[in-house]
Amino acid sequence: MSLVGTYVALSKPLVAALPVFLLAWLRFGIAGIAMAHWLIKPAGEPPMTGATKKLVFLESFLGNFLFSICMLYGVSMTSAVSAGVILAAIPAVVAIMGWFFLGERIERRVWVAIACAAVGIGLLALSKSEHSTHINSGLDADLAHKKALIGNLLVFGAVLCEGAYVVIGKRLTGTLSPKRISSMINLWGFVLMTPAGIYLASDFDFASVTVGTWLLLVFYALAASMWTVWLWMTGVKTVPAAKAGVFAVMLPVSAALVGVWLLGETLSGLQLLAFGIALLGVVLATLPSRTASAPPGV
Repeated sequence: MSLVGTYVALSKPLVAALPVFLLAWLRFGIAGIAMAHWLIKPAGEPPMTGATKKLVFLESFLGNFLFSICMLYGVSMTSAVSAGVILAAIPAVVAIMGWFFLGERIERRVWVAIACAAVGIGLLALSKSEHSTHINSGLDADLAHKKALIGNLLVFGAVLCEGAYVVIGKRLTGTLSPKRISSMINLWGFVLMTPAGIYLASDFDFASVTVGTWLLLVFYALAASMWTVWLWMTGVKTVPAAKAGVFAVMLPVSAALVGVWLLGETLSGLQLLAFGIALLGVVLATLPSRTASAPPGV
C-alpha cells in the first residue's frame, strides 16, 4: 500500500502526457512482458478449476478494470474531499466482505483499527483546502448536485470493487501462487483495456513523450501491476482480509509524504494528526493478540 501511494503520487506527469486508458493499456502491456515467465504453472500446482478461472477474471475485472473506471470518472464528477471521505470506508467494507464471504471473525481491536483508519483518511481529505467555483442557483446548481451525487456513487462503487479485490485475492491464494495470480490478472487487464488502448494509440503522437516520461511509465507499470500485486497477494495469503484492509490507510499517507518530500507540497498540523490516527490503526491491527502471546495454561 505504501508503494501504491508512491506511484500514485508520481503518476501526475504520466496522466498529463498520456490519455488515461492508453496509459492503463501500456501499463498492463509492459508488466505483461516482465511477468511472462510467471504465467507458467509450477509443477506442484493443481490444474485450475472453472471456478478458479472465473475468480481470476473477476479479480481483474473488478480490481483493475471497473475500479479504474469508477474511480477516474467518479473523482472527475465530485470533489476530492468527498472522494477522500468515501474512500475512508475501504477498511470497513473489506472487513464486512471478509466476514460475509470468507466467514472471518473480526476482533474488537480490528474494528477499532478500522475506525482509526476511517477517521484518519477522513481528516486527511477534509484538511485539503479546495477552491470551488460559485454556482448560481437554479438549473445549474441542480445539475451540479446531480453530477456530484453520481460521482459519489461511482467512488463508492470503486470502494466496493476494492473490497471485492481483497476478498477474491484472499480466496485465490488458497489455490494459486501470488506470482501466478499477479500475472493472470494483469493479462486479463491487458485484454480488457486493449480495445480502448488500440483506439487511442492509433491517433496519439508517441514522439511527443519524453525519455523521462517513458522511464517513469516503466516504473509505474512494474510497481502497479507486478511488485504491489505480488506483495499484496503474498501478504494476504496469511493475513485475514479485515486486518489487511486496514493497511489501505498507507496509500493516502505515503502519497502525501511523497508529495511533501519530492513534489514540494506542504503538510499541515491537521494532516499530521490524520497520519497519526491512521497509523495508530495500523499498529492496533498488527500487534500480536493476547491469546496468541499468552503461555500455555493462561
